[in-house]
Amino acid sequence: MPPSTSQSTPNFWRQWLIPIVLLASSALAIFWLFYSIDFFRATAGASAGGPLDRYLRFDPDHISDAVSSLAGMTAAVFGIVITVVSIVVQLSAERYTGVARMFLRDRVNLTVAAYYVICCVCGVWLSVALQREYVPRATLLAMMVATTGGLVLMAPYFGYVFWFLEPNNIISRIRREAVSVAKRGAALVDGAASAEAQAQTLGSMEELTDITSNSISGKDKIIASGAVDALKDFTLEYLTTKNAASDVWFNVGNSIRANPDFVAMGPESLHDLEQRRTWVEWKVMRQYLGIYNEALGAMRDICYLIAIDTRYIGEGAAAAKDDELVKLVFRYMNSYLRATLNARDVRTAYNVLNQYRLLVESMLRLGHIKAALEGVKHMQYYGHVSFDMKLTFVTETIAYDVSSLCQYAHELESAIEQEMVGLFLELDRPLAVRSQERGLLGVRKAQVKLAAYYLLHGDETRARMIADDMAHEPPERLVTIRSELERVTTKDFWEIIDRGRNFEYMPPRQRGKMTEFFGWLKIEARHTPEPPEA
Repeated sequence: MPPSTSQSTPNFWRQWLIPIVLLASSALAIFWLFYSIDFFRATAGASAGGPLDRYLRFDPDHISDAVSSLAGMTAAVFGIVITVVSIVVQLSAERYTGVARMFLRDRVNLTVAAYYVICCVCGVWLSVALQREYVPRATLLAMMVATTGGLVLMAPYFGYVFWFLEPNNIISRIRREAVSVAKRGAALVDGAASAEAQAQTLGSMEELTDITSNSISGKDKIIASGAVDALKDFTLEYLTTKNAASDVWFNVGNSIRANPDFVAMGPESLHDLEQRRTWVEWKVMRQYLGIYNEALGAMRDICYLIAIDTRYIGEGAAAAKDDELVKLVFRYMNSYLRATLNARDVRTAYNVLNQYRLLVESMLRLGHIKAALEGVKHMQYYGHVSFDMKLTFVTETIAYDVSSLCQYAHELESAIEQEMVGLFLELDRPLAVRSQERGLLGVRKAQVKLAAYYLLHGDETRARMIADDMAHEPPERLVTIRSELERVTTKDFWEIIDRGRNFEYMPPRQRGKMTEFFGWLKIEARHTPEPPEA
């Protein structure tokens, strides 16, 4: 399961009750300690009753000013709270779209504001309730408790406000709201109500995109990553209820049809989107593609994360047997690769291809063999494109990735293994014609590595298929290939890489099978390789 970015709601006891009780009890304990000392020193025990009895003997002539100040004190505290909160919310609203709206709709914020307003009104009415010989003691005590509560409430409420406005919590709140609206809207059969839910869902997606874009501009990778992950989490949660959605939900309603991402589409494309029931996921990955292009030059780590999250969506679609979404995921992964190659960003292509390979592996594992085969065809295509652009390392990367996929297909005994091997052997055809030696060597080494794997697992037929494909290679090239592969004896590359192992590394037993393979091609080793493992 992919990791979730959801944020938990603060614990009621820890956030509210414990601070309020501690502050109120500490203040009252200190007050009653000194009041009791004064009482016993002043009365020396002559007064009937105790300190509490004495305290509650309110004198109308002496407490009128104090009673009037209760409402003013509460209003002053409320003013401080409003001032501080307004400043903090405004600063957040300038950076994150919709913060003010979320803040004003939050139940806790509304409850606190209502509490202070009610206290102020009650204080005003109490201030004129005193009479010459009558004090409404219960009302006065209630007002004192309420004012005390308003004073001690400030500290935990400020803590809540700062928690509320933390960027990751804002992101999580937008995601939860989007999921809730999408689930509710998907169940509606009324066109107008469904269109309104569509607009709210789309608005939440774009808010997350705005947060990501602003974070990229501000070089804030943590927040940008959180927003990208939130779009993935939203999509995966939406997939759990998609099958139960009404047909109305999948029509692109008038409320979102004017959106730039939809209005630019031709009528036929829009109709296809409705028939494939993928407008929500299409919009999410459209946002991803925009973020990806923006991050290519500014924050490459976000590009890697988008590829990872798109793979998670693809795996979720495969598990849910949503074939149309699987196809859409591959289209966007291809778009990421195209944008990366156009930017000539080899490092990003290397990392994105790693996720592409893992996605194809998932398709093989989950039984979507047609999608897996299409993925291998796309990888072969981009191998040729990158070679034409003289990005030979990308071509080598694709060669080793396809080699790994052929091995994985063999382990699963997949029905498309033979076709995958055929595509793999076609990868070097345009390369040989264009005669770029370094790129061709990389592809051929990946093919030799796969042949050694087949020999290790007793599949001589496919190993000979690879040998026949290499039979017309110049002997000098084959000698170089064997020599370079035999020199790689450790899986660890000499730099830190995400993939974890050197492309050309083979375990000793597999590496030992090269002797048999090159024997078919009549190529002798230039040095004695390490003996295979027992």
